[in-house]
Amino acid sequence: MARRGSEMTIASLRLTDDAVDPGSGLARLAPIQARPASDDANIAPWVDIPPTPPPKTPNRMFFPHKASVASFVPQRNGSGSYIRQNRPSESQSTLSIPDPNRRSIDESDSLRAPFHSGSSSHSVELRKSKSSLFSRLQRFSSKGNLHESDGQSSEPTHPSLREPAPPLPTTPFISFTSSHSNGSYLSLPSIKTTLGRKDKGKKKSSQTLSSPTRTDSIGLDHQIDLDLNDMDGIIKKDAQPHVSSPSSGASDYGSVLPALPSPPEFSDPFSPSNVQRQKSAHYHSHRVSPKTPLPPNYTNGNGHRRTTSSSSGTKSRPTWVPPQSWEVAQEEGEALDSPGDSSADEGVYNTPKSRTAPATTERFSQSSSIPPPLPAKGKRSRQRSSQNTSVYKIRIYRSNGSSHHAKVPYNSSVAELNQSLHETVAKGGERAEQHKLYLDEGGRERLLNSNELPANIVLKKFQQYGYEAQDGIEMLGGDDFPFLFKFCYKSQLLGPPEEDLNPDNFDFIDLTGRSLRTIPVLLHQNAESIISLKLSRNPMLEIPLDFIQSCSQLRELRLSNMAMQKVPASVRYSTTLHRLDLSSNRIRNLEDAYLDDILNLMSLFVQNNKLEFLPWYFGRLRYLHTLNISNNKFSIFPKVVTEMKNLRDLDISFNQISDLPEEIGRLQCLERLLLVGNRVTRFPNECSQLVSLRVLDCRRNMLSDLTIVLMLPAIQTISADHNAIPALELSIGPNLTTLDVSYNDITKLSLIPGPIGRSPYSLTSLDLSYAKLSSLDDIALGTLTSLRTLKLDHNAFRVIPDTLGDLSWLETLSCSDNQLDFLPSTIGRLQKLEVLDAHHNNLTELPRTLWNCASLTKINVTSNCLGSWHNPPDSNDLEANGGSGGGVVEPHMGRKGSSASTLSVPGLPPLVHSLEKLYLGENNLTDDVLHPLMIFKELRVLNLSFNQIQDLPPAFFRNMVHLEELYLSGNKLTSIPTEDLPKLHRLSTLYLNGNRLQTLPQELGKVKDLTILDVGSNLLRYNINNWEFDWNWNFNKKLKYLNLSGNKRLQIKSEPQRLGNASHRMSRDVSTLSRQTKLAGFRELASLRVLGLMDVTITTTGSDATVDIPDETDMRRVRTSLSTVNGMAYGIADSLGGNEVLNVLDLVHEFPCRPGESSKAIFAMFGRYRPPKGLLPNTNPNKLAKFLHDNFINAFMNQMHTLNPDRGETVRDALRRTFLKLNHSLFHYLNTLKRKNSQASATAGSSWHHYDPALQRTGASAVVVYFVDKTMYVANLGHSMAVVSRHGVATCLSRKHDPYDRAETDHIRHAAGWVSSAGLVNDEVPVSRSFGHFNLIPVVNPRPDVFVWNLNELDEFVIIANRGLWDYIPYQTAVDIARTAASTDPMIAAQKLRDFAISYGADGSIMIMVVMVSDIFKGSRSRQPTQDALHLPDYRSKKRNDIPIKDGLRLGPEVEPPTGHLALVFTDIRNSTHLWEVNPGMPTAMRLHNSLLRRYLRVCGGYEVKTEGDAFMVSFPNALSAVWWCLTVQQKLLEESWPLEISECEDGKDVFDEQDRLIATGLCVRMGIHSGMPVCEPDPITQRMDYFGSMVNRSARVNSAAAGGQIMITADILREINAKVFETEPESEYSKFQPQMAIDGIRAIGVVAIPVGEVKLKGFEFTEQLSAIYPQGLEARHHLLKDGSSNSTDSASRVQFSVPQTQDLGILCLRLEALSGGRVFKALPMRKGSIQSINMEEQEEDESSNLFIADPMLLLPPMADNPSDKELTIVLDSLSLRIENAITGLAQRFCPPAMSKEEFMSALLQAEDEEGLDSRTLEYISSLLQKMS
Repeated sequence: MARRGSEMTIASLRLTDDAVDPGSGLARLAPIQARPASDDANIAPWVDIPPTPPPKTPNRMFFPHKASVASFVPQRNGSGSYIRQNRPSESQSTLSIPDPNRRSIDESDSLRAPFHSGSSSHSVELRKSKSSLFSRLQRFSSKGNLHESDGQSSEPTHPSLREPAPPLPTTPFISFTSSHSNGSYLSLPSIKTTLGRKDKGKKKSSQTLSSPTRTDSIGLDHQIDLDLNDMDGIIKKDAQPHVSSPSSGASDYGSVLPALPSPPEFSDPFSPSNVQRQKSAHYHSHRVSPKTPLPPNYTNGNGHRRTTSSSSGTKSRPTWVPPQSWEVAQEEGEALDSPGDSSADEGVYNTPKSRTAPATTERFSQSSSIPPPLPAKGKRSRQRSSQNTSVYKIRIYRSNGSSHHAKVPYNSSVAELNQSLHETVAKGGERAEQHKLYLDEGGRERLLNSNELPANIVLKKFQQYGYEAQDGIEMLGGDDFPFLFKFCYKSQLLGPPEEDLNPDNFDFIDLTGRSLRTIPVLLHQNAESIISLKLSRNPMLEIPLDFIQSCSQLRELRLSNMAMQKVPASVRYSTTLHRLDLSSNRIRNLEDAYLDDILNLMSLFVQNNKLEFLPWYFGRLRYLHTLNISNNKFSIFPKVVTEMKNLRDLDISFNQISDLPEEIGRLQCLERLLLVGNRVTRFPNECSQLVSLRVLDCRRNMLSDLTIVLMLPAIQTISADHNAIPALELSIGPNLTTLDVSYNDITKLSLIPGPIGRSPYSLTSLDLSYAKLSSLDDIALGTLTSLRTLKLDHNAFRVIPDTLGDLSWLETLSCSDNQLDFLPSTIGRLQKLEVLDAHHNNLTELPRTLWNCASLTKINVTSNCLGSWHNPPDSNDLEANGGSGGGVVEPHMGRKGSSASTLSVPGLPPLVHSLEKLYLGENNLTDDVLHPLMIFKELRVLNLSFNQIQDLPPAFFRNMVHLEELYLSGNKLTSIPTEDLPKLHRLSTLYLNGNRLQTLPQELGKVKDLTILDVGSNLLRYNINNWEFDWNWNFNKKLKYLNLSGNKRLQIKSEPQRLGNASHRMSRDVSTLSRQTKLAGFRELASLRVLGLMDVTITTTGSDATVDIPDETDMRRVRTSLSTVNGMAYGIADSLGGNEVLNVLDLVHEFPCRPGESSKAIFAMFGRYRPPKGLLPNTNPNKLAKFLHDNFINAFMNQMHTLNPDRGETVRDALRRTFLKLNHSLFHYLNTLKRKNSQASATAGSSWHHYDPALQRTGASAVVVYFVDKTMYVANLGHSMAVVSRHGVATCLSRKHDPYDRAETDHIRHAAGWVSSAGLVNDEVPVSRSFGHFNLIPVVNPRPDVFVWNLNELDEFVIIANRGLWDYIPYQTAVDIARTAASTDPMIAAQKLRDFAISYGADGSIMIMVVMVSDIFKGSRSRQPTQDALHLPDYRSKKRNDIPIKDGLRLGPEVEPPTGHLALVFTDIRNSTHLWEVNPGMPTAMRLHNSLLRRYLRVCGGYEVKTEGDAFMVSFPNALSAVWWCLTVQQKLLEESWPLEISECEDGKDVFDEQDRLIATGLCVRMGIHSGMPVCEPDPITQRMDYFGSMVNRSARVNSAAAGGQIMITADILREINAKVFETEPESEYSKFQPQMAIDGIRAIGVVAIPVGEVKLKGFEFTEQLSAIYPQGLEARHHLLKDGSSNSTDSASRVQFSVPQTQDLGILCLRLEALSGGRVFKALPMRKGSIQSINMEEQEEDESSNLFIADPMLLLPPMADNPSDKELTIVLDSLSLRIENAITGLAQRFCPPAMSKEEFMSALLQAEDEEGLDSRTLEYISSLLQKMS
């Protein structure tokens, strides 16, 4: 062979006559038997896709597949071909041809002639070379003594022992030419070998290939023995070819390994030594391909070196392996033994095959079935284990767009279906064998494996979509579901066009989602230029190794969303990679990936796979700094990660990890750690070694302590919301700036000061919202001087400490939804405060010092008890007070008085110049307090809705020239000032609904920028002829939202004669009068999006008189119906939001019913809270909602008609199927729009045919409420939900489909989706179920949750709303707000909820419906237009002696104190005294307890007499109201969210009955009820009624006789229960006074009465007949109490100490004792066992270093494994005494002597001069001394 650079050796090949097709002259090539695939060889389910073809030249885009040279040789090392390994800089593969003049082929490496694969760039000389094959070929005779393995041996089977190939096809399927213009390619004709048969019994002789000889002429030909009959024992004729997955580590023709120190040696496969070597080469640590030549000294996964030895001491010859880009397609009928994998199932389809039920196909337009295919010749019949005998109808598409129907049995495989399609669809054509069955899954296409089950794919896909087995899935596959799956039958030779691949440069290549099955030729030719390559969402078989090696500059490779089961084998050879993305695949392990070969790998993304562990070699990735393994199946933290010393960013979110290893402390370079959505309970102590950690996101875990991570030196941000933290100790590190611990059960907040000498804390943001805090430590709060944002929302604070004024940098203070009675006056010192949000509290006034906040731009005090607003202080007050307080001056300004004095105050306070947004809704403000508000000249938003305002001052708007939004809803306004209305040029939003307006001033038409106007639910009357003085909507041309609904007196009339009648008026010109003809209509409002005309009368008085009502479109909603459906009154309120685009549509439909039939109605809404992003500018985002709105009723009725009650199908099934079917129709509707857009040119201004492809990526939430008589069915998707009010108690009838929800996360993961740390599905959408989002189906599916609710007399109304309400207002609060107005008018209730949602922060599209279900039982109310006065809800001021209760004004007035015959109830908390003593959660628990009892006192009609400690004394006017209250309270105590400290103690732990029902948790309350006539006298101090006498004492003793959780009653109470509830006894004289509402309430809850018998009460002579009553389901409490199991001791009240906790306390004791002696204690390591094992030298060294090493078990008191309380108490007492002594010793040893304050200050000043103490530290110390003094 010639040396490199010399002339290439030329070889030629001569074929026998029987190997050439006489017709075409082309050679015939038999399929070559491939090696068997290993068990885990498949990495992708499309292993049958044709392999990567040879690269194409630029002038030839498509080019027939070529037979590989490997087809001529056996497939293992023992072939006659040889290989030369490339150097790292080379990318081409070469064929080495031996030189005949050499003695040995291995004597020299210089005589090689290169043969190029053509898969990469070559030198000019190589491209000019002529292609040749072999100069000499050696022939081997078949060995007859080789036999097939019996299958029981673990030895690898040689290719010669496999079954022979199937018969060759009669038609050539690979076409070759005899020569090629480019020398870089090998061109051969297709070879068809004629088989000559030998006698089977004849013994075969050994044959050897002749020695290679040199040829001097190209024309000299050689013959190759291709007679397969001579290879008996080598090729099994009846076996199917076996192809391994390309990702298993090697191609079917071998694998090219990286450059090795020495070339591989040739090994004769038939020599005994080589056979023995093959046996020993069966490795299990890594599944190395049998064909893969192993490099010398190769190291396996266990660290052992694997070496290849030569036989008989002779060197093996090098083997040539063709490049992977030469691979050819499989023959038809070849099947993989390894099961395929589909996204339709978590597992694989590995059901055994059966021929009992073959697949049949039918033309889409025909109903006749195609005959079933015949079994393939030579195939064995195999039985499957599945019992499913159903036949599934499948729709199959062809490449030309036509479709067919196939009837496929469940057990039929793809191979059987392919055969049927070959014979019936392709009609056995010339290219029928080249057609395969593909599966398109959401735009990602893959070739189906031969053994996959199409019917199983269909079944799993539909189940993930939301269908169930009874829905007829067998027939659904015949419909078109391209967004879910799509079967395609097409030629595998067809590929995507490559003409459009013409990038300007090849540095950054993005081929995402191009349906590529091979690497385009253009990339092969420019591989050396590629830096970034994105191949995601392509069904590629493999990335050829030669291509990867050619990419010498590749830095980034993205292979996400490719359904790979393993990493492509060639990836490991891309040694220049820095970033590798393998996310969103199906990779189960990375063992065979060998990513450690990529030495410079820096970022690795493998999230959203199926990984359960990481391989050992990950510790070798020394340069890896970013690792994302989130959304996998890790249950244990992979410890190998802790060996990656340079790791900086680690994301392990959304796994099932419960513990962090101690080795995590090794990651000292880690800067960012994400643990979201796991089950981690604690941080190990070793986390303190994470010295570089800056960001920690541990949300949604089960953490209970953050002390360790809070003190990390570099930590800056910690997000720990939604955990289980009971107490927070702010031991803050020096760099911590952001701390979020919201949504935790924090009951105690304490601060651990840092060392003196540095700035105390750098914390700038602290979020403590949604906790259970009842108080703040004033010192702890005042120390956080760097705070800029403080969130205290949704706690139980009554007071905020005055140290709030020390937070001089504070910018945002949010303390909403607490129980604050006032704000600290020191708030005026916060000169940087910008936002103050204190809505939903009990504030009665705001501090006067608030005027001094110079930066305050927003104040929100909605839903409080404000009745006044302080007048602005004068300049003297400002100077004197200095912003530090001052007296409160009650304002008293006449309602009609002049505002001149207010407006002319010299030196206006700073708040006047800064305030821009003021929210004062739902307070007790009247006209008298409005004058101080008139000086806010910078106001943009003013909300005064739902107050007691009757009239606004005439000059109210004089200074508010910048006003943009004005909310005056729900007051008693009869008019609005008109003088300054024209000056409000910026006013765009005006809400006047719910007032008493009869007309609107004509000046309102001069507010030209007005776009949103709501004047619903007023007393408007309109005369069209009075347009000169009254407002007309046509004057405001920019209106987008106009609501006139609820004005029952409003009549819109059109009179054609009014133009002539008005022509004499002189105040208007002709042009103005000409417009009058259109004033009665609304068509002139071109921008109108919402028009509300419910309950408005529209009349005409002439034949030609009309009122132009605009048509409803997908961009406009028009409501003209009455507000009554099926006798139920309802109200609707909505808002467009900041985008002013229609996003939500409501649907109200009443079904016609015949006499005797059940009444039926539907209330629904569809849409989004905000418009989707990414749409084109002219795209209407409401198309989805409009389609759903228009088609839901028909779709639902169709499904109702198809219900089969005999199969148990109900309305729930109809609703579910309707949602699924409607989503399917929605997809085809969008496709119809697409076709119209492409076929017709849209006219100017028309949007009907305008189509934006991004619409298919958008979605819509929905909620549907279906009424059938007295049953309510609720179905919802997304965050739109329905909440019902049952006598004031809110119950949610929907499910919020939040991706963070554990159940929803599991559904997402099973559908191959993932959740980002931001809570987005696939990092795109914030909901897990929705209409639309077709790019994410089935991860986001339209299957609704359906709830059934049986209505009764206690049900009041149902609130139906989207997330615009529920994200900002809790369910119970929404019910409380609606109850204040729903009984009067549900329209006002809906409007009130909308206005409150806006006040609470909602800024998107809001839709709210309130339906009065109580009308079903009370009879229908008339909603016809009437002239009756409108009754608006009246607000009542709080009385002086009212008991303070949150939401007291919403819950209705407290009943008047009962007198005469009444019922008394005493309550008490079991073991409360000791709970107060030892349990830190008791303060918060008491507030929850008190709020619960007081709330239901208002609901049930009770009167709170007084409280003593935790005991309540309450009275009721009748006995059954008292019983109702006690039963309700006992039931609601089980639903309360108690503090963790209460839940963990013995007194508050969960108790279950024999049916595993919860019967006790948290505080246990006992109650006693007795009735009689006590002495009634008001208390002189509290002015509240009090009761005295024997009846009161007896009631108290009855309560004392009860146990925890019991309700003890006397015989009189039991008699009333039997008479009115059970109706088993005659009524008593007081029975007629029992309210029906209480009776219904008791029946709804259920009551169980158990006689106790006669009980001797303390202090009474006679016994009392007592009974115990329980709510239904809690009667098991009685048996537990009777058994004595609930008897508790004092120890039950505390949080139990465990032995490990006591041992930890002992270690602390030993450390303190050692420190008091001047030494440091160190526990003896466990491996040393005892102190005696320490040698003397080590002990002396420890003594010299003041280190005390000892076994703590020898120094601490002995403890048993299960000690009793007494034993544990003795140990704790001993330890506490030792700790006290040690601390005393430390104080005497280290505390400085006492000095005076002056001496201490002088020492500090001296230290400032000598040691350089900074001024900030001195100020801090000085402030502490000032507080101490």
